[in-house]
Amino acid sequence: MSEPLDDLLAEIRACRVCEETMPHTPRPVIRASSTARIAIVGQAPGTRVHASGKPFTDPSGDRLRDWMQVDETTFYDESRIAIVPMGFCFPGQDDKGGDLPPRKECAPLWQERVHALMPDTGLTLLVGQYAQKFYLRSQAHKNLTDTVKNAAQYFPRYLPLPHPSWRNNAWLKKNPWFEAKILPMLRCRIAEMLSSP
Repeated sequence: MSEPLDDLLAEIRACRVCEETMPHTPRPVIRASSTARIAIVGQAPGTRVHASGKPFTDPSGDRLRDWMQVDETTFYDESRIAIVPMGFCFPGQDDKGGDLPPRKECAPLWQERVHALMPDTGLTLLVGQYAQKFYLRSQAHKNLTDTVKNAAQYFPRYLPLPHPSWRNNAWLKKNPWFEAKILPMLRCRIAEMLSSP
């Protein structure tokens, strides 16, 4: 007999709600388990992830794993770390070659249902403004910088982060407090969540 989360994941992977308006065949990408201690809520798969079906298989993933100080084996152990983006499918690209925002239909359909079936999750990483606005709602600050800077306000349940994309190199250079204050908080909490039974 399958677990309720397994049934939900099968439903998500079969989802074709946006098929009529997508530039390609939908391929929902999600990794989750009822035993996960940490959830990562990012934006949506990019072109590489759409092709591979495996999230964060790009330089952004390398940087995120460095921020978390976890190796690939731990990162992709879905019994410990769930990866539940705001949009499960690659949304396509804009005229400049950048990824479009996550589809608006996705998060309201699935986010609360998935997280309700992961009762052991003690830390949710809100990677980027879309995740922060959805989860923090009126408690989010006026912009991503202020929300991340005030991470202690949401801690230890949530930890807002900028997207680890190379496109944010200038942001990281301009905001050295992130590496000095937020990353130690992140790493300590990750270690705590992964070491506890």
